[in-house]
Amino acid sequence: MAENMIGLRRTHYCGEVLEAGQTVTVGGFVDTIRDKGGIIFIVLRDVTGVVQLTFNETTDREVFEKASSCHSEYVIMAKGEVRERESKNDKIPTGHVEIFVDDLRILAKAETTPFEIVDNTNTNEELRLKYRYLDLRRAPLQKNIIMRSEIARVAREYFHENRFYEIETPMMIKSTPEGARDYLVPSRVHNGKFYALPQSPQIYKQLLMISGMDRYVQLARCFRDEDLRADRQPEFTQIDLEMSFVDVEDVMQMAEGFVNRIFKEILGIEIKTPLPRYTYDEAMNRFGSDKPDTRFEMEITDISDLVKSCGFGVFTGAIENGGSVRAIVAKNGATVLTRKEIDKLTEHAKGIGAKGLAYVRWVEDEPACSFGKFMTPEEMAAIYERTGAEKGDVILIVADKNSVVLSTLGALRLKVAKQLGIIPEGQYNFLWITEFPFFEWNEETQNWDAMHHPFTMPMDECIEYLDTDKGKVRAKAYDLVLNGVELSSGSIRITDYELQQKMFQLLGLTDEEIERKFGFLVEAYRYGAPPHGGMGIGLDRLAMIMCGADSLKDVTAFPKVQNASELMSSCPSEVDAESLDVLGIEIKKTEE
Repeated sequence: MAENMIGLRRTHYCGEVLEAGQTVTVGGFVDTIRDKGGIIFIVLRDVTGVVQLTFNETTDREVFEKASSCHSEYVIMAKGEVRERESKNDKIPTGHVEIFVDDLRILAKAETTPFEIVDNTNTNEELRLKYRYLDLRRAPLQKNIIMRSEIARVAREYFHENRFYEIETPMMIKSTPEGARDYLVPSRVHNGKFYALPQSPQIYKQLLMISGMDRYVQLARCFRDEDLRADRQPEFTQIDLEMSFVDVEDVMQMAEGFVNRIFKEILGIEIKTPLPRYTYDEAMNRFGSDKPDTRFEMEITDISDLVKSCGFGVFTGAIENGGSVRAIVAKNGATVLTRKEIDKLTEHAKGIGAKGLAYVRWVEDEPACSFGKFMTPEEMAAIYERTGAEKGDVILIVADKNSVVLSTLGALRLKVAKQLGIIPEGQYNFLWITEFPFFEWNEETQNWDAMHHPFTMPMDECIEYLDTDKGKVRAKAYDLVLNGVELSSGSIRITDYELQQKMFQLLGLTDEEIERKFGFLVEAYRYGAPPHGGMGIGLDRLAMIMCGADSLKDVTAFPKVQNASELMSSCPSEVDAESLDVLGIEIKKTEE
């Protein structure tokens, strides 16, 4: 049977046993055991690190026998004197000391684990997620979760120091359109009606500004029923904030102060502010993305004017149809980007929407060019000069309508940079993207769609174009980007009742729909609203980048997988018929 810990009280964590000559009591999981016959070494592990326990011929026989019976992952407590080790281990902080144990308690025995609990594991992810509580015993994951906790702590301290009030908003709310599908919660009391889990606290934080709370912050849980990827989970946390009597500059400065504080306090890195800013148009034209990674160059170059009269119909046709011809250059990429690799890139480009990919691969003195027979030497020379291409480089060119050209080259830019290994580690490039288009043209419906939630304020000089030229309308919206990852979206909000009504109507909502979905907010505006704006900073994404992790799963204690299920608890799961009857719900079986 397992023993109890009566008479023992932990005095130190394993990773903090550093000083010889003291008597300590530690507790943790058995990491490894080495039984040398007359001497036993147990490496004990807890959340702070490891320490070596030592048992030899001078150890009480009962204690020695208990030590010899231990196995990996047993939960034990040990008391003893800290002594200098004869054979020191400089790889761990406690490697110069060991604990000579005189009291040992086996608090819980453990069966053989489905996989070995080691820092660098080759165990497949599915098995580790099924036994997530064991996976979380590994030091790298524990360090990530601890860093995430530290980010939350510093966030709270920073915003409290800047007169923000931490206010909780409801978790069960009215379903309102915010871009993704809602997770719905059926009501037992109001049969046939549903709550929604919040995609964000957007409406409530605006109501708090109307309430006069002035500055609000919340580490808000948010839920979105959408397809998952490495930087997306169905439930996530954002550092959500809203401020009254502000404009764009005020919100940006507050966010920059937070960024500076969090990186300095947790990583010891000074982030230079003010952060670089790019308008949406500038970012798209230079990087092909509204969340560009600027840790490397490889910017997009427009060569349309150089090839508009060439003999290559793919180029001239794209220009004649209102598109463009643009290029990126992979410096010193010719050895890595072989013909076979370029063929793969071509297929990748087609998958994004491009019709193909033209290239110049400069290995020999004479470059290999996929479209060279249509060009004059002078035209090719002009392309080399404009793009800065030299021997050893590869030029990748896309010709199509601008949206396809930019998105394709933006994706290729990232893919090629990873292949060439030119993205520096340990570098953090923040930037702002501003002046987003308010509307986006939908080719399928032949109509303008909103790019933002309906409470986003248009830029003052653009309001006159709302009725006449929606393509010219830009939003008072801003995104914070870090290393090619969108950390935050924010905007200044509409507070004018008439303008808000107009925006709803421009988005195609009828008066009945406006009243049904947003009536309570519209009503609130009638009683006076201070100018306000805010943003939501993705805590999970920030932690992922600061930890150097590849996926949100590495910084989330109990994450979901691609199909939004949790393997450990097998959720979502079926519920019994009685529970469904109470809610008035009947499950309709669909054919496989």
